[in-house]
Amino acid sequence: MAEPRYTPLALSLPATVPFVGPETQERQRGAPFTARLGANESVFGPSPRAIEAMAASDIWMYGDPENHDLREALADHHGVKAENIVVGEGIDGLLGYLVRLLVGTGDSVVTSDGAYPTFNYHVAGFGGELHKVPYRDDHEDPAALIAKASEVDAKLVYLANPDNPMGSWHSGSDILTAMEALPDGCLLVLDEAYVECAPEGTAALIDAEDPRVIRLRTFSKVYGMAGARVGYAIAAPGLIAAFNKVRNHFGMNRAAQAGALAALRDSDWLKRVQARIVEARNRIGQIARENGLEPLPSATNFVAIDCGRDGQFAKAVLDSLVAQGIFVRMPISAPQNRCIRVSCGETADMDAFATALPKALAAARG
Repeated sequence: MAEPRYTPLALSLPATVPFVGPETQERQRGAPFTARLGANESVFGPSPRAIEAMAASDIWMYGDPENHDLREALADHHGVKAENIVVGEGIDGLLGYLVRLLVGTGDSVVTSDGAYPTFNYHVAGFGGELHKVPYRDDHEDPAALIAKASEVDAKLVYLANPDNPMGSWHSGSDILTAMEALPDGCLLVLDEAYVECAPEGTAALIDAEDPRVIRLRTFSKVYGMAGARVGYAIAAPGLIAAFNKVRNHFGMNRAAQAGALAALRDSDWLKRVQARIVEARNRIGQIARENGLEPLPSATNFVAIDCGRDGQFAKAVLDSLVAQGIFVRMPISAPQNRCIRVSCGETADMDAFATALPKALAAARG
């Protein structure tokens, strides 16, 4: 046999990944990055209690396949029942399971043009048909998304609040208002990965029993555990139970479970990191303005910086930054791709970015 007998769907897909990792770029350039400011990780790190818990975990044992202790703690944290919580390998893993549960070949799914590409990757992988609506004033447009969902009879509509890659956000009350128009049989996938960075009132006060929505949260951002891959979802018990049909029951390793549980209990560290994110956002904005650029308002742990021209110019700025050892990313769709996206970092990271940016702008203009 020359080749395995791939499915027609697999044969139709490109062998690509949604993001080229910084490690790949480091191998290509033959040197490590000076400042890692492109993946929206928290360089401030996890709670010391989480580090201690992970180090002390009996890693030789499989993790609890029910994620019992973490689910109970998360339920208590959010004032819901454990039956409203599913834990998975980051939001990415949970999105994969959700799409597998609900999307078959030809099923319609709605998202924003330029929104989180990993969601699109999963939809394509299960044969769904993506329908996109444009951003409005650098914000995802909930009303337009839901109108498109009605038009195409979508099974899922994806909305991130706050948004990646622009850092923009809507109030929770605006999300609730938009939900009133959700068509019957359409599930709102509300990605709240960055909500702990956002102003009070950003998180929509949605009843966990509401069958119209699933909310996704993560320990990868403010909690500083991106490498541990811990995400969770809040939804009605029927949908949560359905995840058990398809999820990898031993996908959560024991150290990650222990670390997330300890991180959740350390509210002092969370507040400390939130304050440092605000400081870093302000510094990024200052650096941008010192170079004649405009930082966009952000409710996340990154800032989108308007480079003032088009995507080609922003890409030239990005390429020069990368060549100087500063790992950043940029939006993929126009007109948002006029921006570069810079994650919050330590003082040394911000200093390195401040040194590199004027050189990158000069190179792009030249």
